[in-house]
Amino acid sequence: MTPSTPTASAERPPHLQVLLTKIANRQARIGVIGQGYVGLPLAMVMAEAGFGVTGYDVLPDKVAALNEGRSYIGDIGDDRLQAQLDAGLFSARTSFDDLGDADVISICVPTPLGKTRDPDISYIVDAAENVVKRLRPGQLIVLESTTYPGTTEELVLPIFEATGLVCGKDYFLCFSPERVDPGNPEFDIRNTPRLMGGITPACLEAGATMYGAFLENVVEMSSTQAAEMAKLLENTFRAVNIGLVNEVALMCRKLGLESWEVIDAAATKPFGFMKFYPGPGLGGHCIPVDPHYLSWKLKTLNYTARFVELASEVNTSMPDYVLQLVTDALNAERKAVNGSRVLVLGVAYKANVSDVRESPALDVIELIRARGADITYHDPYVPSIRTPQGSMESQDLTDELLASSDVVVITAAHSCIDWNRVAGLAPAIVDTRNATRGVQAPHARILKI
Repeated sequence: MTPSTPTASAERPPHLQVLLTKIANRQARIGVIGQGYVGLPLAMVMAEAGFGVTGYDVLPDKVAALNEGRSYIGDIGDDRLQAQLDAGLFSARTSFDDLGDADVISICVPTPLGKTRDPDISYIVDAAENVVKRLRPGQLIVLESTTYPGTTEELVLPIFEATGLVCGKDYFLCFSPERVDPGNPEFDIRNTPRLMGGITPACLEAGATMYGAFLENVVEMSSTQAAEMAKLLENTFRAVNIGLVNEVALMCRKLGLESWEVIDAAATKPFGFMKFYPGPGLGGHCIPVDPHYLSWKLKTLNYTARFVELASEVNTSMPDYVLQLVTDALNAERKAVNGSRVLVLGVAYKANVSDVRESPALDVIELIRARGADITYHDPYVPSIRTPQGSMESQDLTDELLASSDVVVITAAHSCIDWNRVAGLAPAIVDTRNATRGVQAPHARILKI
């Protein structure tokens, strides 16, 4: 995309010129609303770039931990957090009373789905209402929460307009979707290109200048709606392609083929193919949720997003398929699920992270438990989980636990687990992540998705 032409200095609104000067001099004060997987890493890179940052969160335990130098986000080490506390560039609080002192406010709150799979934008509305109470001339507000096209202009802007302040002149409003991939060793916030859409050209210049001060590449968009749609396309693309390979896995089982071999073979083509792998379902906050935002928005325009809904149907059925594989593995040993000992390895939604949001492993556990199995789990990153039946704690992965389990279900392929050891001791394995590829398993029966 072609970047917008910066507004000539003489044509800039006075409040914009003041803000740009503050940004250039690292005098702009920043507030980040929401200190989760998106907000805390954002606050850290801002502080590391020399800006004074206040992180806001409604959960007192989170705020207390941050102010004590204890990070609860895997990608942010305690030493990194403590360095910014010691430098006086970061602090956290639950009260929004001083939010009016911030020159830049980034909103990084959750956007979950409701029980009917409709967007729950209440967190965005709450954040916007906290901002509007303290909105003053010269402020830049950037919404980062993933949402449906039109949210920034149709929902957030009217809340701010009620003050009588003029967007693009008195204050500046942008949408810049987060692109966080927890545990990714190559791409983090700083070096992942960032999209930026503004309500007006002046808004876009303010947002691009601010985020360009601590990020390597800011991609300017023509509107907030285009930026919102681009974010949904990214994750819908992944959801649809994962749905495709999940269905391919089902086909391969019918045909007596191994899906992983087939996918890897197709990936040897150097063009026209992008590799995706099957799994026990979709996890994380974005991919299982974001396509539904797009589907919901299109329904309001009397259009059915057929690919999106079909992919969702396939992906949400995968935990049931895992249950069927568990049943097949036990049947081969003349055992029923009811009363069998089932060990689940890895409850995080992907390898080498502690994030269990939307993790398909939780659905797998409940499905197997509902069939009467005695179920336990091990995950070195997740010491405990909450289930409808109460909390569960991770068990030590002892030789006895592996050998005494009737079947082991692998739902997250953490690299710290010795998969050769697992395959050598477990009598039967359902491997949903191909963790046992190449391992020696002379005694274990291994079923793969």
